[in-house]
Amino acid sequence: MNPENFFATPQNNVHRQYEALRAYFIDNDSAKKAAERFGYTINSFYSLVRDFKKTLSADNPAQFFFTSRKVGRKPFKRAGKINQLIVDLRKKYLSVPDIKAVLDVQGYCVSQRYVYNVIQKDGFDRLPRRSLSIRKRAGSAIKLEAPKSFMLDFDSETFSAQNALGLLCLLPYIQLYGIDVLIEKSGYPKTESISRLSSILSFVALKLSNVKRYTADDAWCMDRGLGLFAGLNVLPKAAWYTSYSSRITRKLNRAFLKNLQRIWTQHGLLSDTANLDFTTIPYWGDASHLQNNWSGTRNKGLASMLAVLAQDPESGIITYGDTTIRHDNKAAVAVEFLDFYKSNGNNDLKYLVFDSKFTTYENLSKLSKDIKFLTIRRRGPKIVKELDSKPASAWKRVRVPMLDGKGRWLKVIDEKTFLKDYGDELRQIAITGHGKIKPALIITNDFDKPCTEIVQKYTRRWLVEKGISEQIEFFHLNRLSSSMVIKVDFDLTMSILTHNLLRIFAMELTGFSHSTDLSLFNKFLSMNGSVEIKPDRIVIKMKKKRNLPALLTAMEPFEKMRIAFLGNRYLVFTGDTTS
Repeated sequence: MNPENFFATPQNNVHRQYEALRAYFIDNDSAKKAAERFGYTINSFYSLVRDFKKTLSADNPAQFFFTSRKVGRKPFKRAGKINQLIVDLRKKYLSVPDIKAVLDVQGYCVSQRYVYNVIQKDGFDRLPRRSLSIRKRAGSAIKLEAPKSFMLDFDSETFSAQNALGLLCLLPYIQLYGIDVLIEKSGYPKTESISRLSSILSFVALKLSNVKRYTADDAWCMDRGLGLFAGLNVLPKAAWYTSYSSRITRKLNRAFLKNLQRIWTQHGLLSDTANLDFTTIPYWGDASHLQNNWSGTRNKGLASMLAVLAQDPESGIITYGDTTIRHDNKAAVAVEFLDFYKSNGNNDLKYLVFDSKFTTYENLSKLSKDIKFLTIRRRGPKIVKELDSKPASAWKRVRVPMLDGKGRWLKVIDEKTFLKDYGDELRQIAITGHGKIKPALIITNDFDKPCTEIVQKYTRRWLVEKGISEQIEFFHLNRLSSSMVIKVDFDLTMSILTHNLLRIFAMELTGFSHSTDLSLFNKFLSMNGSVEIKPDRIVIKMKKKRNLPALLTAMEPFEKMRIAFLGNRYLVFTGDTTS
């Protein structure tokens, strides 16, 4: 190429810009002519002229053409120091999340993706699956003292948050339903450095974060996002939780549950039916004083706490929990729950649905005076034989609607039966086609409701029975570590509060109202991002995720709500476009 052709036919974009601008300013070509000559639209050429004029006011205008410009993000300050720290930590066998937690504590705001890229660029292989002992050794290689918990003063600052940034979306609901006021008025303890509200929300935050057993002790203390949920700089250490729960009595828990029930009733979240169910809670402390109970999730009997729960079948709200159940008083549970419910001055409950082990026939006669009940009759060999001898014409086919909108065909025999210990007749509905080998026997004192509605009420209990156990398993804090032992009744009460927060949250998420608590965590709470505290608002920037648009839509009604326990600031939820 000769020199004339070099200037007449620019070979790259910068050269083309130079020649086009020179033709316009020096050769006095019109904007239209210069644009056509060098392949620009007229509008893009005017933009080029505008940007060039802006550059002329800079200290070094020649850099517009003659200084090479790197494409992509500008490297941030201290990158070399951070990268070296990442490499050093990886050499000590720490995983990407572990390294990210260390960086957060030391004030370095980088993402897990950034950590991963540095590790990959330096040639490190993926860590193999590590045993518990290896993970503990890796954690002990870095001695990081988690900061002491204290109440936030909400000075302006920016920090990153990992694991469960989405749980901050529950804070507006806590205020909307007056749960913050209820906690402050409860008799739960407070400490010199942590308020009553922040103390309770610390337990809730830990439950919502899905921290698993055998996680390194106090690892959650590294996450500023969890601390913010409770109005603290960071969550307290494990020893604090044990010490706090030791001050809680069953009387305090019962009073708190009663007041929570009033809130759910006031907001129309409870139907006329309550499902009662037992669940087994394994206990990782001293189990010498515990009875053996069958655990369906572990398929064996083990020393554990036997708990009773009452759940609304429509909303999924749990209204009652008690871990003081012993084998010798199981039959009185239904009566005790009814006393609990009635003591609130509430007469909206019309039906109790429970298993046969909840009561005796004598206690059923007591219940019948105050409420309609549905329960299962024990199937002795004689009863099964009698049902088997029934002719095929005695069984009627009924279609029972299910929660998923589909129906299921069952065969039933609807009749009356006299129970000696009950002292009167009851309605008995035998059911087959429900997936069990033997027929199910529903007994009830409701003679008026259609058979399909009776069956539907009990089948709904079948659907939630497993769900209750899974939810308690998800929230149980005694799984965390051997250094944390929480009084089980208080732990259950906090689990109920946390579960119900997720239920009212799910109601506002289109298409997710029946999602499990674990599913809600994975899809909406498990968010990474950053938090920026400003004088009048707190901006929560969450990384891009499939369900982020649905989450942001659910938060729109709270744009103008000031959160009193967060320094009376607005919460602003948005997507984060940075890495």
